[in-house]
Amino acid sequence: MDEHKMDEELRKIWEEKPMAHSDRTKEDSWEAFRSGTFPSQKKNVAWRRYAAAAAVIVMLAGTGIYLWKDPLQTGNSIAGNVVENTTSAVKTIFLPDSSRVELSPASKIEYTADFSINRKVEVEGEAYFKVKKDKKHPFQVFCDETTTTVLGTSFTVKGDTKNGVVVALYEGSVQMSVKDQDKKWILVPGETFTYGKDNRASVTEFNRFTDFENEKLTAVSAYITQHYGYKVIFPEEYNNQRITVRINKKEDLKTIVQLISEMYNLNFEVNEALKQIAFQ
Repeated sequence: MDEHKMDEELRKIWEEKPMAHSDRTKEDSWEAFRSGTFPSQKKNVAWRRYAAAAAVIVMLAGTGIYLWKDPLQTGNSIAGNVVENTTSAVKTIFLPDSSRVELSPASKIEYTADFSINRKVEVEGEAYFKVKKDKKHPFQVFCDETTTTVLGTSFTVKGDTKNGVVVALYEGSVQMSVKDQDKKWILVPGETFTYGKDNRASVTEFNRFTDFENEKLTAVSAYITQHYGYKVIFPEEYNNQRITVRINKKEDLKTIVQLISEMYNLNFEVNEALKQIAFQ
């Protein structure tokens, strides 16, 4: 497909509405619920929320799309700001456009000095990106010979000497390209792009959700403790309460906590010093 046709196809994807089918309907319902309940992202350490709504099954979705040119052919330099993670824990970084990066141990990113208009990032190691949407300034991630191009979405990029480059998409859409190759790969949520050391590319599926089917709330609290490091406390009478919910494995903790608050009409408080969330 030539560049002009590629541009037209990408624009169509960006403008078209999702097709109506069961999974998409669930995702659209969640987006309507989240946008109505959380209309603005307020930076509030206390995370207070008073809710009186109910939900049964939710799926967490996102938006995003691609750049119109092949970034590997531009020859632009990434030189600018360097951030390394020399610790043994994941390091959270906020880029100048408010995009969030969770940088794994022994990993490094470098991003352009003029990042507000030239959103280019180079990765060594592994990083998870939650990209701030900006149609005018596409977001590009370079890792070895691959480029991930997106306007607003969430995905992981991992490069190592054994497996090559692996990109896993959790929300939105991204376009993958490889140096000196004309072919493009467009990923949808739940797909992984792998470019191996044998110079071969492949796309496979993975499970991006954690499902709780009629399980006790204590199972969700254990999940939050394991993956986010916060202890969750429910009123004693809720210990045997059941929940059915589907959670994106890379969802923000704040969204999960607010969702539980809505489902069970509970208030909550977060104690950052103790890393504790108390529902009441």
